Amino acid sequence: MRATHILLNIVNIEILCGVWEDLSRVNIIGKMAAVASSGKQSNASESDFKDPLGVRDPLTSALEEESDEYDFEYYLSQISPTSTGSIDLSYDQNNGQCSMKKSSDNELENDSHDLFVIVDNPEKHVSTMESYITFRIITKTTRSEFDSQECQVRRRYNDFIWLRQRLEESHPTHLVPPLPEKHSLRRFDRFNQEFVRTRMAALQNFLQRIANHPVLSFNKHYYTFLTAKQWEFQSAKKEGTGIITRLTDSFHSRSAALLIKNRTPEFNDITNYIYAFGEKLYTIEQTSQRIVKEECDLLTELNDWGPIFTLWSNSEENLNGALSAMAKSVEKCYAGLQELVDATDVNFGNRVKEYILYAEAIKGVLRKRDAIQMEYDMILEELNRKKEEKEQANEDVLKDIHELSRQVEVLNDKATCANADLKADLERWHKDKRVDFHELFVGMADRQITYCQKCLEAWEEAIPTIQKSDLDSAEIPPPHSSTN
Repeated sequence: MRATHILLNIVNIEILCGVWEDLSRVNIIGKMAAVASSGKQSNASESDFKDPLGVRDPLTSALEEESDEYDFEYYLSQISPTSTGSIDLSYDQNNGQCSMKKSSDNELENDSHDLFVIVDNPEKHVSTMESYITFRIITKTTRSEFDSQECQVRRRYNDFIWLRQRLEESHPTHLVPPLPEKHSLRRFDRFNQEFVRTRMAALQNFLQRIANHPVLSFNKHYYTFLTAKQWEFQSAKKEGTGIITRLTDSFHSRSAALLIKNRTPEFNDITNYIYAFGEKLYTIEQTSQRIVKEECDLLTELNDWGPIFTLWSNSEENLNGALSAMAKSVEKCYAGLQELVDATDVNFGNRVKEYILYAEAIKGVLRKRDAIQMEYDMILEELNRKKEEKEQANEDVLKDIHELSRQVEVLNDKATCANADLKADLERWHKDKRVDFHELFVGMADRQITYCQKCLEAWEEAIPTIQKSDLDSAEIPPPHSSTN
């Protein structure tokens, strides 16, 4: 009977493995896209989620019947993480150290980009006032404005916040990549090795995305961040706008988004898309967290289950082999599930969270664009009103008309540039997003397949031992009851 139950479990695992292996990589993306697009928590319709720029989105493109327009393998060969200078970060569980696989110098030289940034070597600093982590930032470039082709500095998280604020102030209509959250709700120890490794990878992505941007990468604050010595950098941080100015600008942008009347249909579509995209990613993140929680509960049960078989085997001589095999299989399943939970949390959850923050960043840029548009509409309305009064106009009114005409011309140019900047950044963002989600879903599928295969192998190894124990037990005659 025990062997029968174990065989049934193995059959279930084989079926699950077969399901995962039968799904191709593109089909997996389609399945997850269908789940994301049908989330009940989102109030947006499918038409709201349509890509306004005509760039196919991985969360919706799989819903269409014909998907031969884009070839994933060809696309990845043209735009790959290696070609954009990304670094493969890894974590050594044995020695607890962060490490990375760097591209060789030849690979960097052959790439079309001319600026590469590497974040590594985290160090903890303890002073009487505070404790914090700094990261080494290595910059390799062929740009003439840099004094050398390679430079190194150390920066802490607050320095990254300063950089992002300065980029937003200098380029309000460009999309500045988001930073990882300062604190983790799931890990309160910010000096935990896994938390530091995860943050280091996120900061690496942040700096490299800026390095690949055709405008942001030439910003003077970015140059200062990458090259300035510590005392020079601290001096530069004291310059800039204060918190009151930033709060005022933020309030102005938010109010403009609510009051604007003449937003173009194109940007209406973009706004609806981004809000729907954020809602669906939030649903995916919440569902992923619930799945991880259930898997953690299963880990606890498996951790308690294995020792029970071990203790039982000590008191059952005839079943010792079968019970020991059961305990060993449970331990292997526990180890495989632990790897799956850790990888899902780091590789899936953090990447989804990054794009949730990206959606919020895009909303902020859209609000700034709306503020420019609203200011232009208000000045234009005032100019038209003055022109209607031109017949009774005196010299002061004519001066007002001239000044308003000049302001309308300036604001029109400003609004046109803002629209062009935002559309170009969104198109670039869509391309990056397509690659990232392709890797995200394929990686998730591979991890699930690996976990199921490990469980299957563990139980297959246990079956011969269990069957042998059953045969040995059958040869031993049952004990006879004694009679008085």
